[in-house]
Amino acid sequence: MVAAVAAGTLVTGAGVGLGLWAASDGDGPADSATAPEASPSPSRSYPLSRAPRTIPAVREHTAERGPGWRPERTHRVVVSDGALADEGRLIAGELGLAYAGEKDDERDGDLRLVLNRDAGANPESYTMTVRGGRVTVSGPGEAGVFYGTRTLKQEIRGAGAAPEGVVRDEPAKQRRGLMLDTARKHFTADWIEDRIRELGDLKFNELGLHFSDDQGFRIESDSHPEIVSREHLTKAQVKKIVDLAASRHITVVPEIDSPGHLGAVIAAHPDLQLRDVNGRVVRGAIDISKAESAEIVDDLLNEYAGLFPGGRWHLGGDEYQALVVSDPEASFPGLAAAARKKHGPGATVADLATGWLNDRAVTVRAHDRTPRAWNDGFFRDTSVRVAKDVEVAYWTGKEIGARQPVEYLEEGREVVNYNDEFLYYVLGEPQTFVYPTGERIYEQWTPRVLRGTTAVPSRYDDRILGGSFAVWCDLAGSQTAEQVASGIRLPLRATVQKLWDPREPELTWEEFRNLADELD
Repeated sequence: MVAAVAAGTLVTGAGVGLGLWAASDGDGPADSATAPEASPSPSRSYPLSRAPRTIPAVREHTAERGPGWRPERTHRVVVSDGALADEGRLIAGELGLAYAGEKDDERDGDLRLVLNRDAGANPESYTMTVRGGRVTVSGPGEAGVFYGTRTLKQEIRGAGAAPEGVVRDEPAKQRRGLMLDTARKHFTADWIEDRIRELGDLKFNELGLHFSDDQGFRIESDSHPEIVSREHLTKAQVKKIVDLAASRHITVVPEIDSPGHLGAVIAAHPDLQLRDVNGRVVRGAIDISKAESAEIVDDLLNEYAGLFPGGRWHLGGDEYQALVVSDPEASFPGLAAAARKKHGPGATVADLATGWLNDRAVTVRAHDRTPRAWNDGFFRDTSVRVAKDVEVAYWTGKEIGARQPVEYLEEGREVVNYNDEFLYYVLGEPQTFVYPTGERIYEQWTPRVLRGTTAVPSRYDDRILGGSFAVWCDLAGSQTAEQVASGIRLPLRATVQKLWDPREPELTWEEFRNLADELD
C-alpha cells in the first residue's frame, strides 16, 4: 500500500490524478446507493497527459486524456510474434507482470508487444500507445520494440505510471557506443555485464572491447595461448557477455589493435619486434615487413570471429611508432625496402602501414564484418589508400600530419565520433586529458563536433554514423572498477541524449542530472 501511494503521488506530477485508478472499474458514481437513479453517470475528466520523462528524451509524444497505465501483478505481457519472447519476458520480470506469450485476446491492463515489420522504417523506431488501460509497443524490428520497453520501464521507475497518449520515437544516430579498454585494466565479467544492462536501458547499441595492447591480452586464446595475460576472460565468459549484449540489442565490437599496441603479443614472439636502424626496440610495434607478423595477427582475427558475431570489427591502426619519427624511411630501412617491394619504387613506410591495414580488413571482411580504424591510421599523400568501406573512428587531431575531419567526410567515408576532447575518460588523466563531465557533453558536444569544440558543417551529418564514449586505462591503478562505473554514469547519459535526439535539450543540465538520479 505504501508503494502504491508513493507511485500515485508521482503520477499526479505527470498529469494523471491519484484516485482515478481506484474508480476505474466503471463509469458510474462511486457510491451508487446514494446517487439518484434518474441522474446520468458523470463522465470522468482527466487532465491532458504530459510527455514521459526519460533518458534519452522521447522524440514525440501526443498527449491524451486518460488514467494512464501502471503495472499490476494481474496484468499480462503478450506478444504478437514469438520473435519478441525475449523482450516480453524481460519487461515482464522487470515490472512484475505475467508473461503470457502469443495471445490474440485482449484483457484489461495488457502490455502488448507487436512487430509490424514495416520494411521502410527505421528498425530501431517504435510507437507506444497508452490508452484504455492498456499499453501497446509496436515497431518494425525487435530492437525498436525493445527500446519501447525501455521507455516504459523508465516511466514506471520515475513516475510510477505511463501517461496516456502516443509516443513515436527513433534515434538520430545509428551507432551509440561505449568502448572499454580491458587490455590495460582487467574488468571482471560481472562488471562488464552490469555495464551492458545499463547501456541497454539507455538505448546504447555498441560495446567496444579493446582487449589487446602493450600491457595485456585479456581473452583466452586457443591459437596462441602463449600471449594471454594471467588475468583474462575465458571464452565462456565472453560468450555470456556477447549473448547478454545481444539480448539488449547491443553489438560487441572487438578490437585487436595493430600494427602498434601489440606489446603483449610481441612479448611472446620477440622475433617479430620492430627495431630501428640502430637496433633499438620500438615499443608495442610489430615488424610489418615480416610475413610471420601478418600470420599471427590474422590467426587471432580469424579465431575470434566466431566469438564475436556482430557486424563490425575494429582494426586499430593508430600510433604505429615507426611513423612518429621525422624520417621513417631512414629510421626503418627494412620497412622502407618492404614498402618498395610490395607497392612500387616510390612507396613509403606509410604506404606499407596502409597496406597492412587493408590486408587486415580483407581478413575480417571474409567473416562479413565491416572494418573500422582510428583516424591516425589514415595517412595523407600516400600512394596506397585505405579501403573505402573502412569506417573512421575519429578521436584526435594531434597526430603528425593530422587531417581535419572534413577531409574524411569529403572522401565519402563514414565516421564514428570518439572526440577525445569530450568522450575520452582516461584513467589517471595523463598528458593533457581530464575526466569528461556529463555537463560539458550535454551543453557543448554534438555528433558533428568531431575534433576539438567546432562542429563540421551540417551537410556532412548523414556520414557521421554516431559516437562512442571511451574508457582508456593508461594509468590502470588510478581508479577501481567501481569508481570508473560511477565516473562515467552521467557522461554516458549525456552522450546518449545527444546521439538519440538532435534537438537542443529541453531540460537544463541540473534538471537532466536530477532526472538521471530519479531514474537510477
